[in-house]
Amino acid sequence: MELENPKESKKNKISNALKATLPYIIIVIVVALIRSFIITPVQVEGMSMYSTLNDKEILLLKKYDKSYKRFDIVVFNYNNSKLIKRVIGLPGETVEYKDNKLYIDDKYIEEDFLKNNQETYDFKLEEIGYKKIPKGYYFVMGDNRTNSTDSRYIGLISEKDIEGTTNFAIFPLNKFGNFNKL
Repeated sequence: MELENPKESKKNKISNALKATLPYIIIVIVVALIRSFIITPVQVEGMSMYSTLNDKEILLLKKYDKSYKRFDIVVFNYNNSKLIKRVIGLPGETVEYKDNKLYIDDKYIEEDFLKNNQETYDFKLEEIGYKKIPKGYYFVMGDNRTNSTDSRYIGLISEKDIEGTTNFAIFPLNKFGNFNKL
């Protein structure tokens, strides 16, 4: 009968414990990396995006998507909070609302996503101090135009403050899926 070396036994126990916990450590690291750089949940606060989005809905934020297009819904940092709005004006463009209609560079652009006859008061980009949107900035608005703190009031949004885009709801379950089919 061979006696077990106490040092060998302790090494085996440590080795077995590491082997058992390593998959869990890897899972935690992968989840943390995904949430930090790829995709993360974000919750709607308030009614500024009604009727597209409602208060307390949970969306997936695509952090990797940095190619912002007109009418994309973006999440950005403003005064230590996250706001969710729709991109209306892109760098180099002029923005004007006249008689409840959007004009980009003096051309009428239809906003098919607006429901419930949302009224947009007359507005010109010059009202916030710009003739055109500078490079690296965006003009954003909420879909609930009469109840939205957006670029008309807080100014243009810097590209560096935008965390990503969203077009996928995960809660409530009856809205699960792509909500931004334009």
